[in-house]
Amino acid sequence: MKRGLAFILAVFMLTGLLAGCSVEQKADAEKTKDGKVVVDFWTFWGSETRRPIIEKIIDDYNKSQDKVFVKHTFLPWGDIWTKNLASVAAGNPADVIINDINTVAQRAENKQVEDLSQYIDDSFKQKFHKHLWDTVEYDGKSYAVPFNIDTRLLFYNKTAFKEAGLDPEKPPATWAELEEYAKKLDIKNGDNYERVGFYPLWGSVGASSWMTNADSGKGFIEDGELAINTPKKVEAFNWILDWKERLGKKTVQGFQAEFGSEQSNPFIAGKVAMWVDVGTFYTQLRDYGQDVNFGVAPIPANEEGSGNWAEGGGFVVEIPKGAKHPEEAMGFIKYLTDVEAQKYWSVKNYDNVANIEAAEAASMNSKDRIRWSTKLLSKTWSKQKCSRCQLSTQIIIAD
Repeated sequence: MKRGLAFILAVFMLTGLLAGCSVEQKADAEKTKDGKVVVDFWTFWGSETRRPIIEKIIDDYNKSQDKVFVKHTFLPWGDIWTKNLASVAAGNPADVIINDINTVAQRAENKQVEDLSQYIDDSFKQKFHKHLWDTVEYDGKSYAVPFNIDTRLLFYNKTAFKEAGLDPEKPPATWAELEEYAKKLDIKNGDNYERVGFYPLWGSVGASSWMTNADSGKGFIEDGELAINTPKKVEAFNWILDWKERLGKKTVQGFQAEFGSEQSNPFIAGKVAMWVDVGTFYTQLRDYGQDVNFGVAPIPANEEGSGNWAEGGGFVVEIPKGAKHPEEAMGFIKYLTDVEAQKYWSVKNYDNVANIEAAEAASMNSKDRIRWSTKLLSKTWSKQKCSRCQLSTQIIIAD
């Protein structure tokens, strides 16, 4: 009995010592041994492709000055958002975080992000497109800095096109052609599909993107009014249902169950002939689909002349509310969104970065197989201060 009591007391004492150590380590972790302020930087970039790129940028920054040490913390997609909100509520957030560009104003309104206005002047804002900068402002103040932007594109398998009797240099330009091509690209063995020509909800695209496309680029809130149940958006929704009925629920679910990433991607594996994704999908093709002969085109227009509309988005760099080192964090943000770091990210990721000069420099890089330029066309604001950028991307295939 006494031995048992002694053991329990020992466990409590050990637990207390460990707790004390963890507090001391946490306090010490705010500075390195040589006195540099530690800035905790949260991202969801943990893949084999993107993690080395962002960590190279971080390492370059750490070597460029002797006051700050940036520590990269990777959190999986999805988890990062919930953990960020929880850490803000607990008063122990990261110093810098990559967040969604479309919801900056919501976080500002809810006091979940720091006001950066004191660190920003007009000359800094001019490094970015005006429409893009508008997405990070709320009530005349700036709460983030744009990092990158994206839009959806159609990737198609040229070899499959040739096999199906289609011209590999003429991708579908309208929804009607998309349906026609898809049926020719389907390969069936009895009732089972060995290859599906296309399915509108596979890849980095959702129903909302097709609804916007059908409605000539109109978002779901126009001039402060809901614009969801418009005739064209209803038409798009039914069009998506028609695809599912034609292929069959079993086919759609069966293919989706096999979907993975990287080399398991169904487009790379040859199981899907046309695929919608963001421009950075090229890095997967480069690394895992060297044998895939592919083309890239704008998402087909609902009908001829209606426009190749696609939903756009992207990410910003923010300082969560209550961050311990906002001044040091802002210094890193300025480095991260300046020309050198942005160009490096763009070239390595085939991404559309927010810094204008960096984007133009990257697009002229002769070593790139794919180069593109982005033009901001419009944005819409809701009464809830939520913003959306709609982007159009021009693709240039280099020889």
